[in-house]
Amino acid sequence: MTVIKRWLSVISILCLLSCAETPELLKNNNPDKYTVAKDVLWASPDEFDLTMDIYTPTSGKEAYPVLLIFHGGGWLINHKGIMTQASKYLASNSEYVICNVDYRLLGDEQNTVTIDQIVEDVFGSVLWVQEHISHYDGDVNNIAVTGDSAGGHLAAMIVNSGHLLGSDGYSEQSLRFTPSYLPTGMTAEQVDEQGGISVQAAILSYGAYDIYASGLEGIESWKNPFWLMAGSLARGLFGDKFNATDNPSLYKGVSPSYLIPQASERQLPAQLLTAGSEDKLISPASVKTYMAKLQNAGHDVQYWEHDGRGHAFLDSGSNSLMGQSFEKDAPLALDVMIKFLDGVFY
Repeated sequence: MTVIKRWLSVISILCLLSCAETPELLKNNNPDKYTVAKDVLWASPDEFDLTMDIYTPTSGKEAYPVLLIFHGGGWLINHKGIMTQASKYLASNSEYVICNVDYRLLGDEQNTVTIDQIVEDVFGSVLWVQEHISHYDGDVNNIAVTGDSAGGHLAAMIVNSGHLLGSDGYSEQSLRFTPSYLPTGMTAEQVDEQGGISVQAAILSYGAYDIYASGLEGIESWKNPFWLMAGSLARGLFGDKFNATDNPSLYKGVSPSYLIPQASERQLPAQLLTAGSEDKLISPASVKTYMAKLQNAGHDVQYWEHDGRGHAFLDSGSNSLMGQSFEKDAPLALDVMIKFLDGVFY
């Protein structure tokens, strides 16, 4: 009996050792370092519920800088779940409140959502955070935005066009946005008069910055595989009545490349642009072109290239088709992001 008990003790110890979290796993996700409020409802445009997951550090500070994350997927696929592992990593290894945000996709509402409405969703999410994030120990005066691919585009729109707000909605006549969420008792014009939507830093990962050129090159047709992946019929980003050739102002109005102010007119926040050296969808050259436009306008921008990586290196899980996995590809990039943010906020 004594021998059996000893063997059971040995087996128990071995099990505990084999089942214990390794330092590397805890670096990827250490739930002792944060609390999370999941699926927090922040707006319901056209009765379409939008939520975010909010991660708050447990280190006990009175307030933390805030980082909003917008996922990629060609404005057609994915949801905030694709950024869950990145959110947990950031929450485990940094001192920021992390907001992992959902927005409407083009295929939602029976394939009628337009790209300007998606921009209005992310504008609204920042306004909601500015009004409510103190309840989650976030500092409303220190907010950064980030996103990858389509999410990088959306983060860039916040930086470049967060001051272009109006109640009439986006059109060729106004080119102004009505956020999906507005602070209590305020109109879009009142928010605009107070300086609009402002953030203190941005990280743009392999973003799409020229929607006008994409419109000319077939993003609205079956040449764009994301329509098929989403199970939606290809159509115009603004509906079938508009196209980039006949309505260039609409497309340029959602293209960060055409919306960069001169620093002497309006200083943009510090920005970090990232790209994968082997990215065939959003090439490093295209990211550098956008960076050069920012620099030529007098803005503070840094660049980092993930050597040997392709597109979507920040995504959760793994993608055998793209040869990508979170554990292999994301941590180094996230460490670079944390270092950049720390340089801005700490």
